[in-house]
Amino acid sequence: MDIRFSGSRSGMAPLTWGQRAIWDTIRKTAPDDHYFNFGRVLAVPRRARPLTVAGAAEVLRTLVERHESLRTRLGEAPHGNAAHAGGTTPYGKAVHASGTTPREGGSRANDGAEPWQVLIADGSIPVTVSEGDPERLRDALAKTAFDYGGEWPLRIGLVVDRDEVTHIVLVFCHLAADGLGAEVAITDLRLLLLRGSVPGPTPPSPLELARWQGSQHGLKVAAVAAEHWASEYRRIPPTVFERRTDGAAEDPPIWRAHLVSRAMDLAVRRIAAVRGAATSTVLLAAASALAGRVTGHDLGVMLPIVSNRFRGDTVNAVTTLSQEGLFVLDLREGGFTELLRAAKPAALRAYRSAYHDPDDRDRLTERAGRERGVRIHPYCCFNDMRFTDRVDASPDERSVRRALDETTLTWPLSQERLNCRFCLHVTDEPGGLGVSLTADTGCLSRPAMERYLLDLESLLVEAAFREVLEPVG
Repeated sequence: MDIRFSGSRSGMAPLTWGQRAIWDTIRKTAPDDHYFNFGRVLAVPRRARPLTVAGAAEVLRTLVERHESLRTRLGEAPHGNAAHAGGTTPYGKAVHASGTTPREGGSRANDGAEPWQVLIADGSIPVTVSEGDPERLRDALAKTAFDYGGEWPLRIGLVVDRDEVTHIVLVFCHLAADGLGAEVAITDLRLLLLRGSVPGPTPPSPLELARWQGSQHGLKVAAVAAEHWASEYRRIPPTVFERRTDGAAEDPPIWRAHLVSRAMDLAVRRIAAVRGAATSTVLLAAASALAGRVTGHDLGVMLPIVSNRFRGDTVNAVTTLSQEGLFVLDLREGGFTELLRAAKPAALRAYRSAYHDPDDRDRLTERAGRERGVRIHPYCCFNDMRFTDRVDASPDERSVRRALDETTLTWPLSQERLNCRFCLHVTDEPGGLGVSLTADTGCLSRPAMERYLLDLESLLVEAAFREVLEPVG
């Protein structure tokens, strides 16, 4: 079935900073760019049942009409492309102020030219109706890359039982939403099911964000972030993970190791409570220190993925705002307590640097490379995908060490290409804290990946109950 929608406007504009950042990542990962698809499953609330397929379609239509990113595709920039977000036609085509119309369906992940975002007012989104497992349906909808110019950036599935909808499945293109944006969409969907409406004003759309980022205020914000990148690029190692000297790599070269540890979860919560830090800062400091130990660098360098939802009007925006910040930690500070103390202001600087213009970053990267005579890129990412921060000083050492027996490590993914060499993802899992390491085995072997995760767990468990005196860098 299809869901028909009719929005209030159409338009086009250059990509936002967040869209440009993820588009560059997608291009460098293609044809394995399905890696960036992600989905959510919403069990229909009891008070909204019974829900018919027609009723679900009506709610989803309202959701798509409310959030313009869900009906925004990529298209070629118009000729003479002065930045402008606006222009409509009775047919829902996006038209630039000059009267030109972008060509839809022309943007592929391996195209060299940067496309524009194209908001379309009217159309229909296909829906898959299934009687199967909602998690399996989500995975099936997410397993293939999006056609960024010819497909809507949202795939929808309905799970039915005797003609009643029990679950709604949404799979997002990363150009349309990041993790927090997807949570906003799910929250709005739940409100529409229960109340029939979403309170409050409509959040800014990608078109409006692009207009603000091109304004004088937006340019000032970008300039402050650029200063941080420029100063740190003069002193960080050119890259964190060099290519292995033996030249060996797995086939395929990209692998993911996934550790689930209740002991690490309890230890991180305790450290955060005792030291007055966020659990994400604790993990970022430990991960950076351990990466420095593995590579032999005196500076720990990571690119944390930051939500960039610090402005009040963007908190409830369904779009992709997340970008990389630059986190730099001097590992010669001493033991882990000293490193954590230094990590707090370093993390704040990294978060501020994340809301930046990717063009600025590209220019700074190129300039720093010329000045230092070597390409500068950390290739070392940290992405805390949790939505809550829980601290707790109560776990005792015996309980935490006993929980080490429950730790599991699996290898859930392998593929040919990735835009990075070392990507650490943190998630909440039913069995504890989930830490996934996706890495290029040409830089870090699979045994080294496994050892890194287990050493990270050990470091944090030790630091939770005693001063780690030895420098960890």
